Amino acid sequence: MDKEENKEASVSISNNDTDTNDFEDDDYDDDDGKHTVALGPQVPLKDHLELDKDDDSLRRWKEQLLGDVDTTKLGETAEPEVTILNLTILSPERPDLVLPIPLVLDDKGYAFSLKDGSTYSFRFSFTVSNNIVSGLRYTHNVWKTGVRVENQKVMLGTYSPQQEPYNYEAEEDTTPSGIFARGSYSAKLKFVDDDGKVYLDMSYCFEIRKDWPASA
Repeated sequence: MDKEENKEASVSISNNDTDTNDFEDDDYDDDDGKHTVALGPQVPLKDHLELDKDDDSLRRWKEQLLGDVDTTKLGETAEPEVTILNLTILSPERPDLVLPIPLVLDDKGYAFSLKDGSTYSFRFSFTVSNNIVSGLRYTHNVWKTGVRVENQKVMLGTYSPQQEPYNYEAEEDTTPSGIFARGSYSAKLKFVDDDGKVYLDMSYCFEIRKDWPASA
């Protein structure tokens, strides 16, 4: 990789004008992250687990529904907390590149560089604490010279609190190739849930170049 300086990116990623819609545009507004469905008030998960705890059938049903909930990650608040830990770039052409979030920029102001015409995918690692997060999803928009070339909307799902991070690997993609595809791209990455709570909203720049940068 190019020499890095200790600069933090504000945030973003990607490159095809594709829309991986697992939810409809009518249900989700990318500008304000608000879902149109009205949900009931949240209750701390600890309270749910305490209710009817002497009823074996209900207890087993809750265990089946919630899975292996780590009670040490349950807070007193009803609000879930999701922390996006890192972004990993995966490609059969090079070693995995793990980028902690917030992203650190190189001396050219790029969060990372991709080789043109290369196969790659992104993997996100994140933790969930306090309560179940419902309808976690992300949007990823990419621009080149002011023109949007990618608009992704991906539903991740519902997750319960646990100590170990979750990992989500996006679909494999191929960077555009040729001299006109190379250069600087700007991107914006946003993670929200069904309640419209935003967990990450960052913008960043990356580069598509003729060759992969040298490994750090």
